[in-house]
Amino acid sequence: MSSLFVRTLREDPADAEVASHKWLVRAGYIRRAAPGIYTWLPLGLRVLAKVEAVVREEMDAIGAQEVHFPALLPREPYEATGRWTEYGPNLFRLQDRRGNDMLLAPTHEEMFTLLVGDTYSSYKELPLTLYQIQTKYRDEARPRAGLLRGREFIMKDAYSFDLDDTGLEKSYMAQRGAYQRIFDRLGLEYVIVTATSGAMGGSRSEEFLFPCDIGEDTFVRSPGGYAANVEAVATLPPPPPDPAAVAALPPAVVHDTPNTPTIETLVDVANAEHPRDDGRAWTAADTLKNVVVTYVHPGGERELVVIGMPGDRQLDLKRLEAVAFPAEVEQATEDDLKAHPELVPGYIGPEVLGPNAGQGEDGERTSVRYYLDPRVVDGTAWVTGANEPGRHVFGLVAGRDFTADGVLDVAEVREGDPAPDGSGPLELARGIEIGHIFALGQKYAKALDLKVLDANGKAVTVTMGSYGVGVTRVLACIAEKYSDDAGLAWPVQVAPAHVHVVATGKDQAVFDEAERLAAALEDAGLEVLIDDRPKTSPGVKFADSEILGVPYVLVVGRGLAQGVVEVRTRATGERVELAPDAAVAHLTETVRSALS
Repeated sequence: MSSLFVRTLREDPADAEVASHKWLVRAGYIRRAAPGIYTWLPLGLRVLAKVEAVVREEMDAIGAQEVHFPALLPREPYEATGRWTEYGPNLFRLQDRRGNDMLLAPTHEEMFTLLVGDTYSSYKELPLTLYQIQTKYRDEARPRAGLLRGREFIMKDAYSFDLDDTGLEKSYMAQRGAYQRIFDRLGLEYVIVTATSGAMGGSRSEEFLFPCDIGEDTFVRSPGGYAANVEAVATLPPPPPDPAAVAALPPAVVHDTPNTPTIETLVDVANAEHPRDDGRAWTAADTLKNVVVTYVHPGGERELVVIGMPGDRQLDLKRLEAVAFPAEVEQATEDDLKAHPELVPGYIGPEVLGPNAGQGEDGERTSVRYYLDPRVVDGTAWVTGANEPGRHVFGLVAGRDFTADGVLDVAEVREGDPAPDGSGPLELARGIEIGHIFALGQKYAKALDLKVLDANGKAVTVTMGSYGVGVTRVLACIAEKYSDDAGLAWPVQVAPAHVHVVATGKDQAVFDEAERLAAALEDAGLEVLIDDRPKTSPGVKFADSEILGVPYVLVVGRGLAQGVVEVRTRATGERVELAPDAAVAHLTETVRSALS
């Protein structure tokens, strides 16, 4: 400690929102360089190297081979796959001195695909899996939570190359199993959930989520084992009403509903002035609200879209963003609405939307696109806007009185909703994404013409998979889980050292014995950090040992005169006094057992 490049801090960083961010900075593992960008210090690099080592060992164990691409890349491959524009403002773009467009890679599918295409040409050379551990860059609009959402981060990305879907399934499951072993070894709880593919594309994807209250991802699970990211949950539509009952429904009727721009006010007025014939009270679930959003397409074009959903549901923006990609989604502005004066805020109804509005004189479509929630099935009757201020239409029947351009399943998922597979009610939880695996198929291989000759000499397109682990995010999750009010408490597998020897007091004999015990521990194969600072008080040393979080602390101090030293377990606070050599034997056995 007297020569180690570290400085612990007594105050929390001003921008620290979560425990991992706070303690990694205060313990001197990382230091902020800019928003979402961090410098790694010696202790932090030691932990990072151990996390990477576990990832490498498990990748190597399934036959994956390591390569390393540059982070600075040319535009052309990303142009070929469409991602130069699809990534939008999240992509760091720049030009070299000759005016050539470049980017800082957010991910490397294109480069892996081109490399294999340049190197392999026969089915005999497949299957192949390559991986790298490399720095990635994404221009996050709101970097936060330290390493959990940064603009520069380290990721392991692997890619499998197979002749067909059967081979892809084998490669996919091999990676899936490797991920389970990685997170088990790192001591991280995880849930595997069905996910959307987003910008990556492909036919199938799964996320590995670390359940955590501060997580930005919402996922669901059921008693029967269903688990999915909330963006990937498919709503079970209700059974359609009996056709005879639908045929007997009366025509829709428009009523005055003054001062009812919200669902709550509409329900109140409906019950007060337009009660139901069956005596039941109107509820928000009987209303059809039409939510206006704006799609901002990659070229900058703005398009209004309206989504009709039951009034007791809210739009889930993340679910909509997953569907709308590569367009971004914003709330409609006043300028957006001015282009469509038929949309009366608070009173929008289906009559002026989508296919219900017809076409202009030139045959061109004049209305905004209109989508319906899966719960709005044909034959169901609704209270909705009449496209006039202060008026609503009652008994408007889906399929009879209005239709839509399609279905968008983007309403909020609620606690207790039925699981799509019938396995019970859904429970909502929060999590942090630590891994994501994709069955890419042939999207990138087709775009970049990756083909090999099959057994008959015919050129066939290669089938790919993509598999990512957020290495720095995993480290932050470990810090999040293994910390307390005093600091970090690393598990042995990733700690910067196994034992922290703390010499306290002013007696030179204490420092000499601490050095001897540290050497004995190192001779036994343990990694040791020794606090040999001669003029630092015991209180400061103990506080530093708690902040730094080395799993075992060996205190050499006043007890040495009675022939004992103290062994502390950082995570549990357990303390035991032992003779010095017995302490070495105890710690050696304990650490070896934890690492086995």
